Amino acid sequence: MRRVPGRLRSLPPWSALAAGVLAGGLLGAGYGLVVTPQYTATSYVVAVPSDQSDPASALGFAQAYGRVATQLAVLGDAQMWAHVPVADLERSVRTATSPDAPMVSVTATSADPEEAADMANAVARALTKHADAAADDTHVELRQFARATEPTESSSPSAAVTGLVGASAGGLLGGLALLVRPRRFGREP
Repeated sequence: MRRVPGRLRSLPPWSALAAGVLAGGLLGAGYGLVVTPQYTATSYVVAVPSDQSDPASALGFAQAYGRVATQLAVLGDAQMWAHVPVADLERSVRTATSPDAPMVSVTATSADPEEAADMANAVARALTKHADAAADDTHVELRQFARATEPTESSSPSAAVTGLVGASAGGLLGGLALLVRPRRFGREP
């Protein structure tokens, strides 16, 4: 046991950096191999004003519908078409709106690419149905702009990417270890 600190002191100073890069790279690559790949699909709906409304109101209603899309009323209807529980939809579906265009994007993530596309399309369909029910009052209707297609590649990072991130983090920690290590005195250059 007493020999270990002596051997550690005899290692070159950059060995902490190399050990950090190696350990981080191995841990990151291992994580990338173990984690289940995730697939992401996006469907788009657009708010269209009627003759009795102006385009600015369509933009405002698109913002409102973007917030409503992930509520229980819409997701409850979407579960019939997606064939997944509402809890899965709540976990997997996100919406986004544009400040410049009256458009709502509905994005779903799943370990199954077909299920991701089905969930995005189901929520978009349920949202347009809810908007149709209020179209007489709002003078704005939602229309399907683009259906989600089954993704061909996963959206989660590959093992190579997670390995590089791990190696970078390990290198950073190894560099920090170099900065805080005790300095050796008594040696002349």
